[in-house]
Amino acid sequence: MSSPQPQNSPSPDSAALPESTPSASESVPKRVAAILALVTFSIFFAAAMPAPIRAAWAHFALAWQLRDEPVPAFPAKLSDHEIEEIAEMAPQDQAERLLERAINHYDGALDLIAKYIDNWYGQIEMQSKFSSLLTTALNSNDLRVRAAALELELAGYNLPKRPESADNLMERIRTEPSAKPWALWMLGVLANRGVEPRKGFNTLMDHRHDPEEQTRYWAIEGLATIGTDETIHPLLEAFRSDASPLVRERAACGLAQSGMLTREQRLRAVPELLRMTDDQTLDATTRGWVFQALRDITGTNMGTDANAWRTWWSQNHHKLEARN
Repeated sequence: MSSPQPQNSPSPDSAALPESTPSASESVPKRVAAILALVTFSIFFAAAMPAPIRAAWAHFALAWQLRDEPVPAFPAKLSDHEIEEIAEMAPQDQAERLLERAINHYDGALDLIAKYIDNWYGQIEMQSKFSSLLTTALNSNDLRVRAAALELELAGYNLPKRPESADNLMERIRTEPSAKPWALWMLGVLANRGVEPRKGFNTLMDHRHDPEEQTRYWAIEGLATIGTDETIHPLLEAFRSDASPLVRERAACGLAQSGMLTREQRLRAVPELLRMTDDQTLDATTRGWVFQALRDITGTNMGTDANAWRTWWSQNHHKLEARN
């Protein structure tokens, strides 16, 4: 909601001003003289400052600059020259350049990824730079960039968006214990991109209570990656009840920030998170994660006061939901 604008105040009647108030024409030279005096003083003051003080002042000025609103250095848009350059690159370089540009919100980068992605299967490798960019993209605040990263994950592992890819992953989950965590994650990636979403969801749900911690961890990560409404409840359940703090934290992250849930979907988890603040069976660390999740999802901070959170939510949830 926009803030109401203040009402315009009436201009004072010139006849009501004190007789000593100078006219505009009389006050201009005085203001100019005052400004010149201030500038002159500042120059002499800066020259007279010892070096340590000047250095401290420069540091202060830089720190203040970092607190300002973002200032674009140049338009975040792919130039015609760069588009032509990218067209001549090898697939690996194309993928890395465009993902880097997408992370930095360059107009046109996501469109070019969509254009080239089918040509990158079997042509790009999960090298260190590319993997690092994927990690950054998967944590972007823009779900479109995260989606592009998922597409590139599939291309990097040469997993075409076809039902056979999902079937092969499910077979590896059954027969290759060492590949199970990776395959569960990739099954979630495929499901998010529209490939066998029901099979993927069911397979991940079947592994939520696996004896192996890493299997449960990646099943939860896969569910968060699918990002559908039906994944919210199992994420909440794992957050509350899983025996492993590693899995509980992963579920909390999937609800609060990571994965592919939208802001609107994350807000739907808030009522249950509020109930968890009163759950005396939770250890202190998990309870702290509950409050952290509430802060991340709502963008506000009511500390660790459960009653304050409930009051705030009752007064604000309609406004938050309306925005989304």
